[in-house]
Amino acid sequence: MKQLRLIIISLAALLAASCHEIPQYADNPRGNFDALWRTLDEHYCFFREKGIDWDEVYSRYSPKISDRMTSEELFIVCAQMLDELRDGHTNLSSSFNTSYYRRWWSDYPQNFDDRLIKEHYFNFNYRQTGSIIYGILHENIGYMRIPSLSYGIGEGNLDNILYYLRTCDGLIIDIRDNGGGSMTTVETIVARFITQRTLAGYISHKNGPGHDDFSEPYAYYYEPAEQGRVMWGKPVAVLTNRSTFSAANNLVSIMRTLPAVKIVGATTGGGSGMPFSSELPNGWGIRAGPRPSRPDNRIRHRALRRLRRRPRPAGRPPGSRHHPRLRHRPAQFIIHNA
Repeated sequence: MKQLRLIIISLAALLAASCHEIPQYADNPRGNFDALWRTLDEHYCFFREKGIDWDEVYSRYSPKISDRMTSEELFIVCAQMLDELRDGHTNLSSSFNTSYYRRWWSDYPQNFDDRLIKEHYFNFNYRQTGSIIYGILHENIGYMRIPSLSYGIGEGNLDNILYYLRTCDGLIIDIRDNGGGSMTTVETIVARFITQRTLAGYISHKNGPGHDDFSEPYAYYYEPAEQGRVMWGKPVAVLTNRSTFSAANNLVSIMRTLPAVKIVGATTGGGSGMPFSSELPNGWGIRAGPRPSRPDNRIRHRALRRLRRRPRPAGRPPGSRHHPRLRHRPAQFIIHNA
């Protein structure tokens, strides 16, 4: 019995030494401000990469906190402090306002006009499936505009788009002003341009409160689309601008590693990933990017969610109703140059 008691005491001591103490904060201006600063201090990933001295930031903003300040005044100070991170994925949300760091795109010229594309290049005679518009431009070049990755793109939709464009000499994928969305959608798109398992990059996770507390990076891969799907093997140009952000930025980082793909346009806005969420004592929500990743070309991104694999829908071969000629195709239909 005495030995068991000693074992229990020893285990308790080890647990106490290994546990990270979680401080409690009062629901007042000082408590909420300190809770916000501490949450980012322990969970934000990119202080070192951006050269941010978070302690120095605290020393500048902390004197602005007063017990007599209103919620509006507290929100403004907290939002200004978050802007020091220069991160479009980092927000503070209250019942009356949500803070956004907008300078990642607002300081750059707007260079995309959706109406210009539809009117001057297609004379409004384009095709559309879901949010994607597509068609054939002059000089026999296929065009596909993906305005968002927030909504899933059906495998059948991609089959029909690529099959319609099969006679084109090349393909333009326009993701300018695409603010991101689902990494599963990114995977669905990339799968049409690879014919074998492809290294997409490396992911590490924040695993401690220190600014350098990260897990060892591990590789993640994309798989080609399942048998029977329409694939693309001709040249591709991906159009980007500063408002290409979040998961759309990740799509660019992966597509640029493929041999037949060229990236054309302005530098993207970065910010690939799914942010983590937390809450202050007063109920205000915090959002900030959690995980760093390195694509295969070792270019660092600001954040990247874990790729959550899920089984692809079984589905019928493309065009079982729309394209009877493809009904019984036993293998992938890969579009190549003649």
